[in-house]
Amino acid sequence: MPPVPDAASASQLSLFDAPPEPTSPPPAARAAAPSPVGFLHPRAQREIRLGEHLVGYELRRARRRSIGFVVGAEGLSVSAPRWVAAADIDTALRAKADWILRKLHEQRERGRRLAAARVDWRDGATIPFLGRELVLRLDPMASGAVLDADSGTLRLGLPQGATREQWRDAVQSWLQRQARRIFEERIARFAPQLGVRVGRLTLSSAATRWGSASADGSIRLNWRLVHFALPVVDYVVTHELAHLREMNHSAAFWGVVRSVMPDYEQARGALRHEVLPVFD
Repeated sequence: MPPVPDAASASQLSLFDAPPEPTSPPPAARAAAPSPVGFLHPRAQREIRLGEHLVGYELRRARRRSIGFVVGAEGLSVSAPRWVAAADIDTALRAKADWILRKLHEQRERGRRLAAARVDWRDGATIPFLGRELVLRLDPMASGAVLDADSGTLRLGLPQGATREQWRDAVQSWLQRQARRIFEERIARFAPQLGVRVGRLTLSSAATRWGSASADGSIRLNWRLVHFALPVVDYVVTHELAHLREMNHSAAFWGVVRSVMPDYEQARGALRHEVLPVFD
């Protein structure tokens, strides 16, 4: 399409010139079709369009009777019996399209949140503590780690030029000390209400569990719970204490939890969506 002349370059029509032949307006430019949002598994062997989304998925043939779907951090994985045709797999995927796309979007958003949660170990960095952001400050004159709750500052007695590892280890040690103190306080509050006694408290660093309880009265709690607001901590503490009365997840168990924390479902929901800061 030729360029449209601007006002300065357009020729003036003389009184003695014949009027120009009428010209048809140039055809309107065709709007580019929106690019589909893609979800590509790194080991994808097949692709399918679900609505406006192009989904590349990993296909694994397995000795099973039905088609299974798993949406994880890498994307969609499909397990199917060896005898099921590819067209039938695609039909099953389209039938579950709403669920698959919702989970893919959730995983993508979680990935963004995880990337944003990576701690930059330096003066002025922040970490969450009991639902609040603490600012890390280098203070070579401080003894260990000192919390200024009013300003939301954690002063660390590290040398100038401290390495990332020194920052991380100092903060982690402080958080673990706080975790034990807070857990002991919350247990002292809730255990008498539930009529249970804790024999031993152990801090855990488990990657997939927030806590556990044993029939002998021992409790393990993940120290990283201290990143979250206190109601979330209370929910996990109450959950494990309730197991000392009901070693299951029956209606009776949830009744025990509700007896001391009527709004536990709100804290439980918050825990499912929390993202831990990434320590590396």
